[in-house]
Amino acid sequence: MSIEVNNESGFEVDEAEFAALGRFVLDAMRVHPQSELSIIFVDTTVMTDLHVQWMDEPGPTDVLSFPMDELRPGRDGDITPAGTLGDIVLCPEVAVTQAKAAGHSTTEELLLLTTHGILHLLGYDHAEPEEETEMFTLQRKLLLTFLATR
Repeated sequence: MSIEVNNESGFEVDEAEFAALGRFVLDAMRVHPQSELSIIFVDTTVMTDLHVQWMDEPGPTDVLSFPMDELRPGRDGDITPAGTLGDIVLCPEVAVTQAKAAGHSTTEELLLLTTHGILHLLGYDHAEPEEETEMFTLQRKLLLTFLATR
């Protein structure tokens, strides 16, 4: 599994922790071990530009996912073909505000957002209530299981 973590935000993050989370989630979702994922931390200016360009919405957001090879989760006994999963772009400055509102640390918020972004790359969405329930339940299970192993 090739997971590249780049911090261009100026905010201190433990890059190894995010790479470990990426590996954990991709393994749990039965993604081929030779697949690639990129996790990028950016400041609000960059995130605002991306949010406007790709979502046509103003201001910064917390996380954006840019799928590449449209990989999907593997099934029991069957993993996905190898490929490039895509890029997850996170904005720690937005995560700080969300973490305070949620009553947990910024790192926990960023780990949650990373898990959320990976699930989007794997085709999950939350536009409809039943999709939201499925995605958020899986997101919570994956993150809590990861944190329990740390």
